[in-house]
Amino acid sequence: MMKRVTIYEVAKEAGVSLATVSRVINGSEVVKAPTKAKVEEAIKKLGYKPNAIAQGLALSKTTTIGLIIPEASFTYTGQVINGLLDVAKIYKYNIMLHTITEGITDVEKIIDVIIKSRVDGVIIYSDKITDDSISTLNDYNIPIVVISNRVSSESVCSVYVDFEKAICELCSKYIANGVTDIALLEDRKNVNTTKQMITGAKRAFSNNGLSFENYIVIPKEYRSSYKYVSDYFKDHRHQLVIANRDSQAMAVLNAARENGISVPEDMEVVCVIDTKYNSMVRPTISSFSIPSYDLGAVSMRLMTKLLQNEEVEDKEKCLNYLFTTRQTTKVY
Repeated sequence: MMKRVTIYEVAKEAGVSLATVSRVINGSEVVKAPTKAKVEEAIKKLGYKPNAIAQGLALSKTTTIGLIIPEASFTYTGQVINGLLDVAKIYKYNIMLHTITEGITDVEKIIDVIIKSRVDGVIIYSDKITDDSISTLNDYNIPIVVISNRVSSESVCSVYVDFEKAICELCSKYIANGVTDIALLEDRKNVNTTKQMITGAKRAFSNNGLSFENYIVIPKEYRSSYKYVSDYFKDHRHQLVIANRDSQAMAVLNAARENGISVPEDMEVVCVIDTKYNSMVRPTISSFSIPSYDLGAVSMRLMTKLLQNEEVEDKEKCLNYLFTTRQTTKVY
């Protein structure tokens, strides 16, 4: 029996990605002519029959949803996954979990995962999905829900928390009480969230006739937030420091203590994303309680609507947050 040629062999023969082969097969216009020619030549040379991928993505029903999560985010995604699973059980869908290496922002990598999985839809937990990425994902005619980033299109929905608004409200409250020396700590692992935080701080300062300037950028030569802020606090002091992740907030606490800065008397500390560790460390860290379970549950419900062709009135679902005051902040 003649061996069946696969799409992977075509991609190898043409020297392109799996996603590029799929685009050519599905008639996408985003592939450049020379690349398209190479793929078509490889298909002809190998005798590949593209019906499997062409029909598999669009027509086959596996009742399986792919969940793509960066490896480094497991600490924050436990409740998200629980929410997903609970709703998936109600609608009788299975969840296939995939992880992508931290730092991968190339949407081609995600598309490869989608194609290989042969799933009915994909839920992506990523801070790095952009509008440009969405335009590329649209070529594959598969329902997609993005968690943590505000994006949408015909077949893409998103569930997110408005961190820009949260930081604007927080900074406005402090400014109203005379605290204007506020600093944000860069989070290189969550670039989009960091941008939202900066925009929120700038808006709060601008609304009060002030200029926001204290954005603490971590130089590339520093491998950890702790090492940098430990050096930074030798020469800098702020009334309030806002960090995105618990590990960064803890780094600020330790570095402050080592440099003789008392928290919250000399400097207050806020962590944007709340986790169980914020309540375990001493002093306990004030944070924004994010509805992680709901992020998963709502995203899965949106996915079922997309798959069942139900009407989706709002493709960008914004969930609420609650600021929890603990020992690293004063009461205003």
